[in-house]
Order: sequence, then structure tokens, then C-alpha cells
Amino acid sequence: MRSSILQLDNRTDMATKQMLENVVKRKEKFERFKFRHLISVWATIGMATFYFGYLYYTVGVNYSYSFAAMFSAFVNDSNNLFFLTVCVGLYGLMNLLREKREKFEKEYHALRCEIVDRSKDLWKKEDEWANRHLVFDMMKKEYDINLFHENK
Repeated sequence: MRSSILQLDNRTDMATKQMLENVVKRKEKFERFKFRHLISVWATIGMATFYFGYLYYTVGVNYSYSFAAMFSAFVNDSNNLFFLTVCVGLYGLMNLLREKREKFEKEYHALRCEIVDRSKDLWKKEDEWANRHLVFDMMKKEYDINLFHENK
């Protein structure tokens, strides 16, 4: 368990600390897949741009006088199959990572909303309820997790 969550002492019980730890883990997983998806988007765009430039200079410029000549040059160049396969593969990876990112975002948001909804149950005692804003502030400062409201 993270030290900042353990230092909450008597402000929360162990079950609440475990919930806070789980929401931090899910946020980290969401952020990791968000970054991976962003990298895959830029890799796909970069590879597609490179491939279209390659096609333009190897096929378009040299054989622009005839569509049949362009098609023949396209088919005869084995690099086109390689680049096309890489572009399609990167596009598939990008979509796969987008789905995983959305899945982890839903899990993170659901657990965060559960903590917000159950805050009256998690901080039952009068002194715990009065000090819960310190826990919420710590989560906002340390992990950028807003527990004050359900909205993102």
C-alpha cells in the first residue's frame, strides 16, 4: 500500500484505505493504456504518411502517364506489401488499445464514483466525516483523483 494512503491513520479504516489503493491502481492502469494508445495513434499516422509518400515518389511520379503502368509498378514492388501490412497492423493495434483504454477508464470511473456514493458509509463517525475532506484533498494532490464529485 502506498505510504500517503497509509499515513491517513485514524481518518479511515483499512477497508477504505484498500478502496483508495484500488482506485489509484486503476487510474495508473488507465493512464498507462491512454499513453500507449496515443503512441499507437501517432505511429499509425506517421507510418501511413511515410507509406503514402513512398507510393507517391516510387509509383505516382514515375508512372503517372498510365493507370495500368502505375498498377503494374505497385504490384511488382514487394515493399508495398510490407508497408501495407505494417500500416494495417498498426491500425489494428491502435483500435485494440483504444478498446482497452476505454475498458480501464470505465473501471476506474466506476470505482471512483462508488467511493463518492458510499462516502457516508465509509466515514460513519462524526470525526471521520469532518476530516474526510483531508483524504479527498490528499487524493487530489497526490494522485489527481477527484473524490469530491462524480463528474470527471
